[in-house]
Parts: sequence; structure tokens; C-alpha cells
Amino acid sequence: MMDINNLNAKFSIPGHLSLIELDNQIISLNITNNFADAQISLYGAQIISYTPKNEVDILWLSPNSYFTEGKAIRGGVPVCFPWFGPHPSDQSKPQHGFGRISNWELAETRLTSKDEIEVKLRLQSSPATKSYWPFDFLAEMTFLIGKTLTITLKVTNQSDLPFEYSCALHNYLRVKEIKDCAILGLQDCLYQEDSEKIMHTQKEAKLTINQEVDRNYSNTAGYYSLVDPNHNRTIRIHKTGSLITTVWNPGSQKSQSLKDMPDDGYKNFVCIEAVNALLNTIKLAPGEAHETSTKLELED
Repeated sequence: MMDINNLNAKFSIPGHLSLIELDNQIISLNITNNFADAQISLYGAQIISYTPKNEVDILWLSPNSYFTEGKAIRGGVPVCFPWFGPHPSDQSKPQHGFGRISNWELAETRLTSKDEIEVKLRLQSSPATKSYWPFDFLAEMTFLIGKTLTITLKVTNQSDLPFEYSCALHNYLRVKEIKDCAILGLQDCLYQEDSEKIMHTQKEAKLTINQEVDRNYSNTAGYYSLVDPNHNRTIRIHKTGSLITTVWNPGSQKSQSLKDMPDDGYKNFVCIEAVNALLNTIKLAPGEAHETSTKLELED
């Protein structure tokens, strides 16, 4: 890992972006502009805070989250790669892949002409990644911090053989009280509960959450809205390059079993994720690339 002084010398943007060290030598980018403040961890290529001016943070970060190598950061927007959920054939391998427990290289920072901040991180195949997954690849994460937050995962096959992967941008969206919120845009969509193979159809115009939910909606594109009356706001979630939308909240019982989450943590977030998995994994020929992107914004 590069020395933080060298990183600041190369990548800081005076008045807008600096690098600091968090717990256990994890390095974070602190970002500010006219639109928002944000924080991105190089470990996991994970944005852990995005706060529009005069607003409460859109993202939820567990106060009990681990900031130590080998463990995922609970909250923000973890990147799941190169598999989503448990490994399909070896459950001893890390849940949701190795992307969120890897140190990513800082490749570029810049201030755009619109006063947005763009950050690019990358992870390339190495002996460490090949101990989990045998392919040569380049994964690039791009964050655009402005009035909206756009996150893009681009994966390029640098192998001589085709490969298949699954992924997710696993956002934790902050709410005041989950039972009072509603998710719009999923009416008439087909979904599976967790790992069930049975397909259901959501009849309701509004999805409300008062217990554990883990739904994978198929053939979904476009945008969805999270209405949070107690914060007096609606978060709009756009996505591209993804046909699966996962909605997850652990509910009371599972929240109590998660050591890196408060017992009542489930009350304060919901995940509405851009996913490529199940019947919609990504297959890349040598040299091919695919982008999965999500954009978060507050409705005016």
C-alpha cells in the first residue's frame, strides 16, 4: 500500500479532496464540493458516506462495522465481485466475493468542469485473487460525486478464455424508521424470495417493510423510489447494466445475529441493489467488458 503522504501528493485536490488514515491503516478519501460531502475507502473500493448539502447522509454505515482487513465494511455501498452471495461451489470462500475485502489502487482523481469530483479505483488479478478465482481481469470502480452520486463497476476480461461473474452494488440507504417507508416502482415485477426458485408477482404499488425481506426482482431496469416521510425526502435509485434488483433488510431477528450491526440497526436502512446474478450473470469473451452502474439522487 502506498504511503498516505505520497498519495496526497499525487491525488489530493486542494479544498476538495484529501486522504486520511482510518482504523487499522485503512485509507479513506474525504471529498467535498458545492453539492455534497463524501468518504470513500480504498479498502473494498467502498463509498461509506454521501451527504448532500443541508441533508442527512443518504448512506447508512453501521456504528459497529469492522474496519479491518479480511472483514467487510457494513454499510455504504459495498461492491460484490466476482460472485454475489455465497460462492456457488465452495462456501469456504468469502461471501459476496473478494472485491469488498481487497485493497484497491487509487488510479485517478479530478475536479470536473461542473465542480463534481470523479474518483477511479482499480483491482487487477494477482496471485491473491487467483487463490479465489482463476481468471485474469481488471475491475474498475468510478465514483462521481455531485448533486447526484453515480457509482460504476467496469469489469474487463484480460484472460485468454471466456469467464462468467456475478456482482452487485449493495447500497445501504439510510432511513429514519423503515416501517414508515415505501419503495415505489416494483409493482407487477416478478421476484424470488432469497434463494427460492418459486417466482412471485408483487401486486402492491408500494412495498413496505415490517419484517425480514430478501427479494430478487428479475428483468428490472430503470429507476425506483424510496419514500422516507420522517426525513421528508425521496431517494431515487437508477441503475444500468443490471437486470436484477435486490431488496434486502435483515429484520429484527437477523439484525441481532449480526455482530457488526446494532440489534435495532435494521430500522435505519434498506438495500435496493443493482445486481447481476441468478439467471442474469455476466459472460465475457476475452477482451470484452461490462459496466454495472447505479445513481442515487434526491427528488426535488
